[in-house]
Amino acid sequence: MLQVFSASWCPHCQKAIRWLRDNDIPFQVVNIETAETSLVEKVVAINGGEDWVVPTLEYEGKWRKGMVFEPQSFKQDLIELGMTVPDHD
Repeated sequence: MLQVFSASWCPHCQKAIRWLRDNDIPFQVVNIETAETSLVEKVVAINGGEDWVVPTLEYEGKWRKGMVFEPQSFKQDLIELGMTVPDHD
């Protein structure tokens, strides 16, 4: 299942989560501020080793760095992770 590492105050996280819900894509939210240290360290490493950036995604061992939410690139990134994504936007 897709994991979305996010923070409650992050507008890009909320947009990504809304998009996933609107497109009936199953996912699990992981609050980066309360996540286990090992997960936080992994998210930091994925994002260049300086700090965590959200929303960061993980699907079946493949990762997408945290970045600004933009629907088309988000959809394309999910496809590149190996997910099946509906054709509608």
